[in-house]
Amino acid sequence: MMALNLGLASAALAVSFAFGMMVQAKHQKAFRASEPRVTGIGGVFFKAHDAMKLADWYRKHLGISFEGEGAVFHSFEWTEKEDSSKAGMTVWAIFPEKSKYLGADKSQFMINYRVANLERVMAALKQEGVPVDPKTQDEANGKFGWATDPEGNRFELWEPK
Repeated sequence: MMALNLGLASAALAVSFAFGMMVQAKHQKAFRASEPRVTGIGGVFFKAHDAMKLADWYRKHLGISFEGEGAVFHSFEWTEKEDSSKAGMTVWAIFPEKSKYLGADKSQFMINYRVANLERVMAALKQEGVPVDPKTQDEANGKFGWATDPEGNRFELWEPK
């Protein structure tokens, strides 16, 4: 009888420990109120009737040089405030009027937000009922995900590498 009680106590202790570890892991993944989800603006994207012509206008009048074809972009480079050895960038891009990248046809712009942990932000948004695109992309310059605000504006989340 004592062996049975000892076995039950050991099993209960093991289950309690496992449950505690699962709860702790869940809490570690959750955001604290003081922890920011967005760490900066990674990019500003908008559509134009004639992306190349508009890029030429910005080049002539504001001195912004562009790269790319179809969608054209400029990367504004800067250094991190807390660590000047870390470089960062904000992309400013003009997309063709018919581009689907920005979301619905009516969407004329999209903001790219920098995040420290894409997976955690996407999980939190989903849990809060925000429409989250189930696909993500892992590219050479970071991980990307997308969601939509209540007005139907698609936004991009970027975890830089």
